Amino acid sequence: MDRHNVELNRERPLATPTDLASDAVRDIGAGLNGLLADVFALYLKTKNFHWHMSGPHFRDYHLLLDEHGSQIFEMTDEIAERGRKLGATSLRSIGHISRLQRILDNDSDFVSPEDMLSELRDDNKQLVAILRQLHEMTSSYNDHATTSVIENWIDEAERRSWFLFEMTRRSL
Repeated sequence: MDRHNVELNRERPLATPTDLASDAVRDIGAGLNGLLADVFALYLKTKNFHWHMSGPHFRDYHLLLDEHGSQIFEMTDEIAERGRKLGATSLRSIGHISRLQRILDNDSDFVSPEDMLSELRDDNKQLVAILRQLHEMTSSYNDHATTSVIENWIDEAERRSWFLFEMTRRSL
């Protein structure tokens, strides 16, 4: 190992070699951490509504939200590891999530099934907008790998939005 790499390892022990410029790593890492915070917030809200679902469509809604929750949670490791591959650090705590999240929590004692689905529909639409902004940034830095996985996440979030839209259509 050459002297430069030894010094770099001491100064930035979590740095990962990449051909992206340091400003790209900084900006994309920050964008991925914001996205990760939002995905964790959406995951927990989806599971909250899954756990507290009630009413005549309980089984269908309960199963749908479980499926959505699993899909959303699956994103978390991929987002964090994508940032680490670039040499950025990732979220470290629930407090870190709460400082970065843009998708709002819902701590209400009771939320009707219709309101749950409508809120999740809107949150998934917000997630699509966040993903599109991040896609634009990663594309501008020629980070093709991150741009590519974001395209898949956009498709998944649009599908969740579509299902939730169709389920709440009459209440619009």
